[in-house]
Formats: sequence, structure tokens, C-alpha cells
Amino acid sequence: MSRSNELHLHIHQLEEIRSILNAMKNLALMAVHKFTQLQLLQSQVVAHIEENSAIFLTTYPQFMADSPRQPVYLVFGSERGFCGDFNEQLLDSLANQPCAGIIAIGNRLIARVENYNYKRIVNLNGINVVEEVLPLLEQLMLQINPFATDGKLIAVYHDVNSNQVKHRQILPLSFPIQTKEDLPFLNLSPERFFSKMLEQYLLAALHEIIYLSSLSENRIRLRHLEGAVQHLDQQTQKLHHKSQIYRQEEITEEIEVILLNAEIKTQAENL
Repeated sequence: MSRSNELHLHIHQLEEIRSILNAMKNLALMAVHKFTQLQLLQSQVVAHIEENSAIFLTTYPQFMADSPRQPVYLVFGSERGFCGDFNEQLLDSLANQPCAGIIAIGNRLIARVENYNYKRIVNLNGINVVEEVLPLLEQLMLQINPFATDGKLIAVYHDVNSNQVKHRQILPLSFPIQTKEDLPFLNLSPERFFSKMLEQYLLAALHEIIYLSSLSENRIRLRHLEGAVQHLDQQTQKLHHKSQIYRQEEITEEIEVILLNAEIKTQAENL
């Protein structure tokens, strides 16, 4: 096989890889748009619940007592690859932290945990699409129910707003003290109200964190895939240029052979 044909084959292989990466890039782009809209709406819901919860807890501070237990970390990693050291950053942030164990979310994260000495309470699959958020929430609520009374639970995730790994206390509830001017009027007993409020807050906060983590993950994946596609385009362009040079050399060699054969034939006829 000639050098130009070998390069054409290589170019074809690169173009196939580029097509796959470009499709993945487009999926990541669509996910970024979708999660951005959902995250903004969910953050508004959480802010409203936190505001009302803070008013309640100001009036009934006994429900805001801290937990004496070591915290359990709810670590939101990635389900898929092409997002650099996304998962390593999460796990590294737990170094030297008191830890009763971690709940690992995302297959790529789970695979990385083996390199650390953290105690794993449970592993959960992450999400690829928005439709998988609710099933994950149901699993999470089952796992954190044992901590609802006196446990300490901290969510660890990539916060798309600060562009950093964030540690956010989920349990027990802790909000800034409000003024006494906004005392709540309850139709339920404080205990019943707190139980319902806690359930709603956990669902809303975890929902928001999943969106924040997924949005950050897909933004990072988008950047990586855009860089990979751009690199492949540059490599393909260089190979096309090299292929043209090789082909010109081959054509020149073919012409030289033709001319040489013609000269030999002419000399033979003159003998």
C-alpha cells in the first residue's frame, strides 16, 4: 500500500472517531441547556423552602440541634467519562475529614473510590438523562432515611456556580437565624410540621444538587469533547496536506517511470 493510501485510511479512521465525538459533544450541549433551565427553577424552589424553614427554626431552635455523629458524605460523581479529574477532585476533597462513610453516586466515581480508603456505605448509579433523576431521588431518600433523626449528612458535589467542589450540610438543618418579626402561624403541631418540612426540603435540595452536579459534569465534558474534536480536525488537516505531498511525489515517480520506459523503448528501436 502506498504512503498516500495509508494516510487516506488513517484519515478515514480519524473522521469516524470525530463523528462519534461530535455526536457525544452535541448530546453534552443539549444536556447543558436542559439542566441549566431545570437547575435555575429548582434553586428558586429550594431558596423559598429554606427561607420558610429558617423562620420556623428561629422560633423552634430545638429542631436545629447539631448531630454528635461523624458525618456521612453523599458524593455526587459522574456516570460517564470525558470529564477529566471530575471524580478525583471530589474524593480528594474528603482527605483528612472526619468520615463515617460515603454514599457514592456514579459508576465512574465508584471505580475511583477503590483507590481510596473511604468506607463505602452504598454505591448508586448516576444519571445520564433528566428522566433518570426521579428514580435516583427515590433511592437516595431510602438511603438517607436512617440519618433523618440524629445523623449528619453532607453532600459533596461540583458547584457549577462557584466552579469548585462544595461541601453542603444537608442534615441536620442549619439556616441563618431570622428576626422574630416573622413568626410562623402553624396549623400543625411543630413536630408534625418539622417532619413534613424536612421531607420537602430533602427532596428539593437533593433535586437541586443533582442538577448542579450534572450541569457541571456536562459542561466539563463539553469542553473536553470540543477540544478533542478540534484536535482531530487539526490532525486531519495536517494528514490531508501530507497526503497531497505524498501523492504528488508518487505522480512524479510514475511520470519518471513512464519517461524512463519511453526512453528505453526509443533507444531499443534505434538499435
